[in-house]
Amino acid sequence: MPKRGKQYKEMAKLVDRATLYEVEDAMQLITQTAKAKFDETVEAHFKLGVDGRHADQQVRGAIVLPHGTGKTKKVLVFAKGPKAAEAEAAGADYVGAEELAQKIQAENWFDFDVVVATPDMMGVVGRLGKILGPKGLMPNPKSGTVTMDVTKALAEIKAGKVEYRLDKTNIIHTPIGKASFGPEKLQENFKALTEAIIKAKPAAAKGQYLKSVTVATTMGPGIKINPMKLG
Repeated sequence: MPKRGKQYKEMAKLVDRATLYEVEDAMQLITQTAKAKFDETVEAHFKLGVDGRHADQQVRGAIVLPHGTGKTKKVLVFAKGPKAAEAEAAGADYVGAEELAQKIQAENWFDFDVVVATPDMMGVVGRLGKILGPKGLMPNPKSGTVTMDVTKALAEIKAGKVEYRLDKTNIIHTPIGKASFGPEKLQENFKALTEAIIKAKPAAAKGQYLKSVTVATTMGPGIKINPMKLG
């Protein structure tokens, strides 16, 4: 077990680990546990009753949170010609084609948070699969990052679009904002994300879908939410 600091232990005293909190109470509590000297990110963790090893039980998608994430994301767009010009006009941080792929490969360059690509560029981007994939940066049509409408994609990402996807342990980890948002905005972001994940339930999933749900700040303790009250 990792050693916990004095501040963490103090915050942990506020949370009853045996209690499954209502969403409203959890969001009130999470703002009380954010005591770091920086504006902590609040993350939601959903343990799902699926087996992500099976293609028909994958859960993946994207949603624009009502109040954004509190972070301005740097976006790299793989595009050529008019679409490259469109991406630049729409506010992309980096736009290019083969030269950007080479820069990523040769320099291990990752000064970006999201990658968008037009479909015709996926031949180039596909060669970066082993590099971008493990970092969760590979463009995907399901998340709206492989598209001809780069203006729309950029607008959504800059507005606070987040991707959600299962990890190897069938858990989804997604930011829902900053502690400074306050309980109401965090609750609205959490509700929007939860509804999207429930809507994405695979037909092949059997039994209880939401096994456990926890929210936590960057430096704070986990707060368990009652999954039976979420739909």
